[in-house]
Parts: sequence; structure tokens; C-alpha cells
Amino acid sequence: MIYLFSGDDSKSKIIGYEKFIKSLPKGQEVVFMSRNQFDPVQVESFYSGSSLFSPKSTVVFQNIFEHEEAREFLLEKLKLMAESSNSFIFLEGKLNKPILDAFKKAGAEREGINVFELSKEKKEKFDNFLVANAFERKDKLNTWIYFREAIDRGVGMEELVGVLFWKTKDMILKRNFGKFSETELKDSASRLSYLLPGARKYGRDAESAFEQFLLEAF
Repeated sequence: MIYLFSGDDSKSKIIGYEKFIKSLPKGQEVVFMSRNQFDPVQVESFYSGSSLFSPKSTVVFQNIFEHEEAREFLLEKLKLMAESSNSFIFLEGKLNKPILDAFKKAGAEREGINVFELSKEKKEKFDNFLVANAFERKDKLNTWIYFREAIDRGVGMEELVGVLFWKTKDMILKRNFGKFSETELKDSASRLSYLLPGARKYGRDAESAFEQFLLEAF
């Protein structure tokens, strides 16, 4: 079985996705796979049979289609995943029509394809301070939601890292630590200052490096 949650309305998309995740049977194994963790052999083992640890498993792919090699592999295997007793959930940004058609052609049920698009009125320039302000409140969920919304709307990584670096420095200078300790904020500022140069130096994807920073900052 395959399920898709995509589109540039990140907030509605995450709400829909989380509601679906909570509806899964208790005790079911859930495996999360991002583009940096993508393993074709592991994916094949999931659509070919059940897990050794539970009767059924759910595999969640997070923005996996942004990686060309993974995207091509998965699109070819959609039908096999749709026929599997295990479930495969795709949490993606805005997808083009050929990819959406591929899900329909593979046999995804109507309720399995969930596309969340912003109205024309809301497709204005994104306010980067939404990310910074959510971070200041130590609001992990909304920091991540606003981060994904910014990416979906085409905001550059330099802008996002810059505004968050400014926010952490401002909190330190004003000694307005909020729910953080001074040490935590100084560590975050240090990591942000080196995040993009470090990603370039070691050939890492900047978006994934930033996402990892957000997950570890709380």
C-alpha cells in the first residue's frame, strides 16, 4: 500500500500526515528513511515481505524525491510497493504531474493521494522570521514546519541559516535565553556559522545538514 502527502502547504500537509501516522495500529514497526539514509536493498526487503519483528511495517520516505537516483528507483517500484502487505508513506514537497500520475497508475487509492496546495493569495514571499521565532520559543514542530514551508517556496539555505544565526546571536547579546541555556545558544550559533561551509567542504547536502541541526538543537 502506498500513501502520498505532498504540496507546498506544509502546515496542512504535516497535520494530515501526523493524523494518519497516529491511526496506524499500535506496535507496528515504523521505519523513517531520508535521502541520506536511502538503501535500495533495504527498501526491496520491505516490499518483498514482512518484517522479522512485526507482521506489518510502515516505511516513511521524507523528501526522498529530491534525490534523483532514489526518485528513479522508487518510481519504478511503486506498483510493487502498492501490492505489498507493508505500507509506504511519501512525505514530499510540491510534485509535478508525471509523478502524481505515477502514483495513480501504480494503484494508489484515492484516499492515499493527499496533495496540499497553498491558495494563490498565500503564495507570497515567505517570512523567514517565522522559522527564527519558532526556534526562539523552542517550538520543535513549528520550526520544522516553517523550515519545510520555506524550502517548498524556494527560500535559499543561505537566507534560512542567516536569519537563524542572527536570532541566536541576538538572544545571546540580549541575554534573552528563553527556554535554552546560554551554552546551548552559543553551541547553536557556532554550528550555524560553520554549517554551510562545512557542508560544502565535506560534500554534504546543505538542506539535510540544516534539517539535522534542527533535530539536534532541541
